[in-house]
Amino acid sequence: MYGHGHTPRTPEAERSRRWFMNKALLAGGVAAVATMTGCSSGSSDTASSAASSGAPGGMPSGGPGGGGGGGMGPGAEQVKYADVVGVTTDGKVVEDLYTIHSTDVSTDSLVKAAQAFLDGLSSTERKSCVFDIDADEWTAWSNVDGYDRKGVRMGDLTAKKQNLGYALLGEALSADGLTQTRGIMKLNAFLGDSNGGNQKTLTEGHYFFTFMGTPSTTKPWGFQYEGHHVAINYFVLGDQVVMTPTFMGSEPTTGTYKGEKITLFKPETTAGLAMIRSLAAAQLKKAVSSQSNGNEDMKAGAGQDNLKLAYEGLQCSGLTSAQKQKLLDLAGVYIGYMSEGHAEVKLAEVEKHLDDTYFYWMGETEDDSAFYYRIHSPVVLIEYDAQAPLFYKGDSTASASASASADSSGGGPGGGMGMGGGTPSQEHIHTIIRTPNGGDYGVDLLKLHLENDH
Repeated sequence: MYGHGHTPRTPEAERSRRWFMNKALLAGGVAAVATMTGCSSGSSDTASSAASSGAPGGMPSGGPGGGGGGGMGPGAEQVKYADVVGVTTDGKVVEDLYTIHSTDVSTDSLVKAAQAFLDGLSSTERKSCVFDIDADEWTAWSNVDGYDRKGVRMGDLTAKKQNLGYALLGEALSADGLTQTRGIMKLNAFLGDSNGGNQKTLTEGHYFFTFMGTPSTTKPWGFQYEGHHVAINYFVLGDQVVMTPTFMGSEPTTGTYKGEKITLFKPETTAGLAMIRSLAAAQLKKAVSSQSNGNEDMKAGAGQDNLKLAYEGLQCSGLTSAQKQKLLDLAGVYIGYMSEGHAEVKLAEVEKHLDDTYFYWMGETEDDSAFYYRIHSPVVLIEYDAQAPLFYKGDSTASASASASADSSGGGPGGGMGMGGGTPSQEHIHTIIRTPNGGDYGVDLLKLHLENDH
């Protein structure tokens, strides 16, 4: 086995904010956690929102924020849209990576689906979810369930309006992307049911649409679809599409919901293992970190839009052609969640920068290992992070109170709250894909559009 397995946190790490969150939770419930972490720019509002969501007093509303700052949402770490620089290695943007050009992949049906969804809303619903193209709402997304979101909530819409929303997602995403997104939503409800139900945030319906700009085949616009364990940011300019940052995760990753057996993140897991297992001994020494991976290793989650992240691991210029193909196959899993034609365009962009791409791994490489890996280049950043279960205990009859009363150290495999250490497993996975150097949210494309066309 290569590298290091998950090990208990050091005493210093246990005194981190995440550890204090767990202590606050056990002492005072979700409102205490929300207040301590600052769920949004108005943390008191978020705390009250989470507390009123139906979560029992001892059960956290949400979980790890998914970012290098953790917490319940972007909060004070949120970058205003006008200040977005993007992920860089050292704070300096690599110039001339993105251009306005034709991809020859039509967005006509996407625009029609977005307009149909908006036209189906009432005036009040529409007003609640439409923002300016450069709105700060772009960067206000979060992974956790109790975050105080804006927009129109799917669970509050009629079945007809919901279907229009799913039709929009069906145009924006590939078949696999739509299945993945719906699976995350269903397992969110499964999680709620397994913890006693009556929690508004742990349902299929607690997902929100917001729109930036007006759907158009020529002018810039976009939408955001967001809720627990999924945040899709989708920018459109002509026939160019940027679908980053996109966060996808789940706890658990397997379950049977309304008779449907759902298993998520197998492609991300198996393709990652195929990549690391393809490396020779000398390559492994560079790719695999000497540092033990911990409970939460993701760097580029919510609130990390201007993250400085140096390249680490194995530079891919020295890979064999077969190894390069495995790396592209792995990147293609994530990129492949967007509609097929646009995914091909993005994957070609990633391949163009393959020699400047780095592959980094922490953890073991057994089929059931919990590990972390990263693909990082000037035009793509992908992270996969297996984490400790937060409040799913592997038993559909387990109650929320039983989960919440677990020992704060996290207990054994699958046990405990996860926020205090725990044992990471493939039953709680977070992933993210970003476009570094100003590509996220189509920021660089929008700037070029405004400079050249106005």
